[in-house]
Amino acid sequence: MKYGISTLSIIPVRQLPSDTAEMTTQLLFGEHFKILEVRKKWSKVLISHDHYKGWVCNKQITIIDEEEYQKLEKETATISTDILDIIGTDINQPIVMGSILPSYKSDHALINNKMYKFTGNSTQGFSQKKKLIENALIYLNAPYLWGGRSPFGIDCSGFTQLIYRLQGVKLPRDAYQQSEIGNTLSFIEESEEGDLAFFDNTESKITHVGIIMKDNYIIHASGKVRVDRIDQQGIFNSSLNTHTHKLRLIKSIV
Repeated sequence: MKYGISTLSIIPVRQLPSDTAEMTTQLLFGEHFKILEVRKKWSKVLISHDHYKGWVCNKQITIIDEEEYQKLEKETATISTDILDIIGTDINQPIVMGSILPSYKSDHALINNKMYKFTGNSTQGFSQKKKLIENALIYLNAPYLWGGRSPFGIDCSGFTQLIYRLQGVKLPRDAYQQSEIGNTLSFIEESEEGDLAFFDNTESKITHVGIIMKDNYIIHASGKVRVDRIDQQGIFNSSLNTHTHKLRLIKSIV
C-alpha cells in the first residue's frame, strides 16, 4: 500500500482517470490519503477524513510513508480558519480555509520532514454551536462548483462538510451520506442554529443540504452560497418568489 498527501492548495479528484472526467471532490492542502491503484498518469485514492474515492493526477501527489500516514491518522487536526492565507517553505503558496496543518507546532507544519511556516489563524476543534453560522457566513457569495470545497467554488455538501470540519466534526462527503447521521427532528421549530436541513428531488433522493440559521433562515450553496427563508415546504427564494428545494428532514449533528 502506498500513501500520499496534498501539498498543493487545491487538487481536483475525478470520477474517472481522465482530465475531462467529472470532478467529484477536491483535496485541500494537508489532506492525506491511501493510494489504491497506480496507473501511468493517474492514481485512485481513498481520502482519509471522509473515505471518499476518486482519481488524482500523479503529478499532483506527494508520497509519504506508512509511518507518517499512521501518525497523521492519530493526530487531532489543526485547521486553517482564514478564508485565504499563505504557507511557505523556500517558496510561499496560498491555502484556503479548511486546510490541514500536519504536525503543527511553533508556527510550522511538517510534511516529509519539511517545515512549512504558517502564522495565520487555526483551530483544533469545537468551541460552540453558534460558531458554525459565523464560519458559514464567511463563505457568502462563494460560487457554486460541483465537487468544490473552497471559497473559490463549492457545492452544497462540500460547504456543510467544511463548516463542520472547522468545529472538529467530521461529516461524510455527499448530502445523502450526511443525512444518515445525527438525530432527526420533527419540525423546524425544534431546530437550532447549525442543524442541517436536507432536501430531495421528485424521486425522493436526497440531493441538497443547508445549515439552519435563526428566525427560519438557511445558508446553503445553490448558484452561490446564499441565505434564504425555510419553512415546512422547503427553501423559499424571495427573488424568484418560489420554493426551490423540497424539505425532506432536519438533523441535529452536534
